[in-house]
Amino acid sequence: MADYIKGLFGSQKPAPSSNDDDFADFAGAPDPSPASISPIIPSAASLRGASPTTSADVVYTKWYRIWERTSPSDFYAEAVILPFVIVIIGLHIWGRRVNKRKAKGWFSAHLPLLDKEYALVGFGGRKEPSVDEVESSGLSKASASDSLTISEETYKEKTAQEFVTYATGRENVAFTDVKLTLYKRYNPATLLVEFILSFIFDTIRAPAEKIELTTYAFDGREKDLVPARSQQQLDAIEAQAKSKSSVYDQFVFAVVHKDLMRTIREDRYDISLTSTKDHASLPDFATTMSESAAITDQIVTPELAKAVEKAGDNFECLLVTDQPIDKPSKLNDTNPRKRLSLSLKIPSSSKPSAYEPTLQIFSYFLRLPDLLASRAHFRPEVRRKVQATREEEQEKIRKVSDDEKAEERRLEGEKKKKEMRDNRLKGMNAEEQKKFLDDERKRGIKRQEKKMSRKA
Repeated sequence: MADYIKGLFGSQKPAPSSNDDDFADFAGAPDPSPASISPIIPSAASLRGASPTTSADVVYTKWYRIWERTSPSDFYAEAVILPFVIVIIGLHIWGRRVNKRKAKGWFSAHLPLLDKEYALVGFGGRKEPSVDEVESSGLSKASASDSLTISEETYKEKTAQEFVTYATGRENVAFTDVKLTLYKRYNPATLLVEFILSFIFDTIRAPAEKIELTTYAFDGREKDLVPARSQQQLDAIEAQAKSKSSVYDQFVFAVVHKDLMRTIREDRYDISLTSTKDHASLPDFATTMSESAAITDQIVTPELAKAVEKAGDNFECLLVTDQPIDKPSKLNDTNPRKRLSLSLKIPSSSKPSAYEPTLQIFSYFLRLPDLLASRAHFRPEVRRKVQATREEEQEKIRKVSDDEKAEERRLEGEKKKKEMRDNRLKGMNAEEQKKFLDDERKRGIKRQEKKMSRKA
């Protein structure tokens, strides 16, 4: 009874079980103690971060103190590129200034002639005479004076190498366009490539500085081209057109430098209608291209021959035409559009004396419409010959147009037949389709045999 009570109150520990024998090795191990945590003080190197690869550390400075954070070695690439950029920009500026100066020199030498022949030169109009000029010489003389100041908008820079101007207000002339083409001095690389290509290939023309004038004749259409603000002005325009007609016969004629004969014939359709023949009064370096000898005799005057001779190698061509430059593809393109053209080389020098050789031919060209209106009326047989040439060209265009229309109709018919054949095949079963295709193949073989027999 006593043992039972002792076991109940835990006074006596029970003997260990035989299952605890596996943990006997751990019985003598000391109890683990918690590790002590000591504070870590960061070093100065860890606060600054990782060291750079360079030997010297970068010093912190203000954001604007660039010289303290960089060195000349950081700008080697810019030092190589920057001189090329400066040279390119400098050449561009220099080239444009030279072209502007050359254009200004040409217009300064030739604008007095244009101002003398035309009522309006340039895009800004003529400036009104001053009060002193009116008081000294009168309003009418001051308004008609040739010494009026030309507007700043007399000519425009269309591109860095092309300058243009415009003139109107003259008898027998609707208007005149002037285009000045210069070298691409602002882009020497492109200019050099163009010269090299022109030297290698005959089809590429070498760059050249030249002036091109194109005059459009009234040809009796003053009423349609001249603006009238009132009925009275319109009646005056009609009366003047009837009293002094600006109409002349249609033809193609040219005086050309012999070095450009081949080029101009290949480039222009209207010149292809002419025949080449030398003229006794012209210098050796020039020749005529005309539709008739009678036309040449009427147009080539002693004044023209003298002007061409004085121009010398600066002269390229003088052209009177009523046909398009490009070969027409429609009958409407063959309608007469009468105009005159002059092409001259620009001297390399910009001095006023350098333009003296071409002033005479330039002045003659401005007065040429008057000569045509008074003398370009030929005999009936000459007009019939010129008209026959145009009708022959129109017939060629008409034939080509008819052939194109016939080809379009043939293709349209084949397209409709194919659609009918496809619709017919869709309504057949497999056996009927096979029979239809066999019959179609046999008909094709028979047609081919007939063609071969005809050729034999």
